[in-house]
Amino acid sequence: MTSAAAPLWAIAPQPAGSPEAAALLREYLTDVADRWHLREDGRPCTPEEIAGYLAETTDDDITPPLGVLLVGRDGGGEPGGCVGVRRLDARTAELTRMFVRPGHRGLGGAPALLAAAEAAARAWGAGRMVLETRRDLTEARALYARHGYVAIAPYCEGPYAEVWLGKDLG
Repeated sequence: MTSAAAPLWAIAPQPAGSPEAAALLREYLTDVADRWHLREDGRPCTPEEIAGYLAETTDDDITPPLGVLLVGRDGGGEPGGCVGVRRLDARTAELTRMFVRPGHRGLGGAPALLAAAEAAARAWGAGRMVLETRRDLTEARALYARHGYVAIAPYCEGPYAEVWLGKDLG
C-alpha cells in the first residue's frame, strides 16, 4: 500500500504508564529483545527475560519535563505505534523507543511518528535530533536514512548501541 492510500495517523502525547502506552512499550521491548537474542543466542527472549528487562526500565526520560511519549493511532483509532523524545540538552533531543506494531507497518505510521517526534523537539527549541540503534534493526535504519538521518560520532555507550545517527532540524 502506498502512503497516499494509507489511513491518516493521529499522533498525540500519552503518559507512558497508561495501559495503551504500556502495552506498546512492552511490545517494543519484546520486539527488540527477541531480535537481539535471536542474533546473539539463536533463540527468542523468554517471558522471564522480558519481565526482567521491564523491571529494569524506567520511563522517566519520556515523561515531562524530561521528554514525551507520542502514541500514533491509525484511521480507525487503534493504537498502532509510539515514539519517545527526550531532551539531552537545550539544543539536542534524542529519539527513542520508535515502534510500529507489525499489523500497522507499511501504512505510513513510522514516517508520521518520526515527523511528530521532530516537531516536538523543535517545539522545545532543539535544533538537532540524535538516536542510537543497532545494526540488525535494518528497517529502522532505512527509515531514518530516508528522512535525512546520517551517521554521527557516538554520543552514548551501552550494550545495544551500535549505530549513532543525527539530523539537523533546521
